This record gives sequence, C-alpha cells and structure tokens, in this order.
Amino acid sequence: MMFLKLLAVLVVGQLQGSYCTVTTTGNLAILEGQSVTVPCHYNPQYISHVKYWCQGLMKDFCTSLARTDNPESAPNGNGRVTIADDPTQHVFTVSMRDLMEKDSGWYWCGVEIGGMWTSDSTASLHISVDQGVSVLNSMVSADEGSSVSVQSIYSQNLRSNEKRWCRSGDLSSCVVTNSNGTFSGRNLIIHDDRKSVFTVTLQHLEMRDSGWYWLAAGQHQVSVRVSVTPRATNTTTSPVQILRSTAAFPVMKSNDSHSHFQSPLIVCGVVLLVITAFLVIWKLRQQYKNKHKYRETREINDNLTMVPWREVDYKNTSVIFLNTPASAGAHVLMENV
Repeated sequence: MMFLKLLAVLVVGQLQGSYCTVTTTGNLAILEGQSVTVPCHYNPQYISHVKYWCQGLMKDFCTSLARTDNPESAPNGNGRVTIADDPTQHVFTVSMRDLMEKDSGWYWCGVEIGGMWTSDSTASLHISVDQGVSVLNSMVSADEGSSVSVQSIYSQNLRSNEKRWCRSGDLSSCVVTNSNGTFSGRNLIIHDDRKSVFTVTLQHLEMRDSGWYWLAAGQHQVSVRVSVTPRATNTTTSPVQILRSTAAFPVMKSNDSHSHFQSPLIVCGVVLLVITAFLVIWKLRQQYKNKHKYRETREINDNLTMVPWREVDYKNTSVIFLNTPASAGAHVLMENV
C-alpha cells in the first residue's frame, strides 16, 4: 500500500513537471568566433520559477552555465554566457559569444519545478561550432543599373586569409583581396574588416551579371545566386513631361557662341522650307501657263479677219463663232462660200 502511494506521488510529480513544457529552437551550426542567442519558452504559471542553461549529454548531469536567480554568476560560462528572463513574454534567452570549436555539444533550457519527487521541465538542442565561411543571404537580387551587396561571415582562424569572389565555372573571373583586405574595381568592391566579416558589392549591374557566384575565405567557400531584373520603363508621358520637352526645343547651349538650335527645331525648319519652295515653284508654273495661254489667244485673234457687222453678206458667207474671253466680246470669222 505504501509502495502504491509513493508511486502515485512520483507519477503526479512527473506529470506536473511535464506540464510545464519548455520549447526552444532546433539544432544550430555556428561559425567559430561568432555569437548565438537561444530563446527558451515556458508556460505562464512558472513565471516566478528559476530558469537555467546547462551543457551536457544528459540533463540530470549537465553542467550549469547560467541561472536567472544569479545571472551575474556563471562560473562555468567563463563570462561568455548571459541569461535574461522576460516574464511578460514567457520566455528567457541565453546568449553565448566568442564560440570556439570546443563549445560544440548538447545544451539544455531548464525550468526548476522544485520538490524531491518533481523533475524540472527542460528542452534540448545541439550546437555545432565549425570553422569556415557563410553568407547572410545566398540569394540576392537588384534592378539593372543599381548595386547589390553580399555579406559573408568567417571564422577566427580565417582572419588573415585572402578573400575571393568568382563567377561559378570561370576561374579566370576570380578577384582576390590585397594585403589590406580590399579590392576595388569599376564594377566590384570587396572590403574585409579583418575580424569576421567581408562584404562584396556589385555596382552598375547589367543583365549579363545574373548567375551563380562563389566567395571564399582560405579553402572554405560558399555559393551565391545573383539575379538582375530589367530596369522598369515608363511608357506613359505626363503633361508636365510634354510641356518640359516642348519648352526644351528652343533652348540654346550656353557655351556655344553660334547658338545652334536643337535638332527637332532644325527638322521642322527644313520641312517648312521645302513646303514653301514647293508652293513658290507651283505658283510660278501656274503664272507661266496662264501667260503662255494668253499669248496664244492673242496670236489667234490677231490672225482673224475682223469684219464690221454692217459689211457682212450673209448670203455668200458662213459664220463661225469663236469662244474668247468675255472682255473681248464675240468675234466673227468670215469665210467665202
């Protein structure tokens, strides 16, 4: 009977501890020399409970690194571990800086439940500290003609190594930083802070710059995809733009003593000159034709025999009426029959 009571107390204690569910992120991979912050979430009823962070393969035997009841004292954290609780959000966070490869291992977020028969509520994750290089964003994009930057983080052992930027599949395209950790070109700039970050900036992007690249620190490298989008074109013209373009036609160059007009005005002037010349030539041709026609009519009239009306013998003549200008009157051509 006593055994059953003890078993019941143990089960209830375990259930109470499990009810305080603690959750955290998944496993993490961090570069050597970098820092990491881990959030640990807990249930609201345990706001006042002590939270802690420890390292070890098993939670019952893990080494304590930081506790909320004494956040300033972390004897096994070597001053590189801090812990802070935010009761309003029901989460406590743990930060670790200057990680070394030896810091790799299993870590535990824990909430003390208290009591001899009650286990703490915990959540575990594995942190891997590696040497190498990584990028904050392996897929970057920008508009044609603009710039884009790729930021890379590297481990401490690569501080003195040269940094490279290459187009994938083309080793001849590689550029390398100098002894000062920099490279400067017309369309490419590399800057290394010689601590943990180097940045590659692509300038004046063209469509042909799209593709895969890789950056490297020492023998470690990582791939990056660069996408260049076509520059947007404005197909509509606002009234203000039309007014500006119209007003710009007569503008003369201030540094030109001969004051040449802009080409649109020249074209309009040439067209107007051609039309005027055509009209002048057409007018002259019309005047020439009228003058020639009038001369022919005069010659015909001069060759006609003008017979007074009273001398006409209607019996022995035939009459032909000629169409002449109204001002000349009717002329009669007399022929003997």
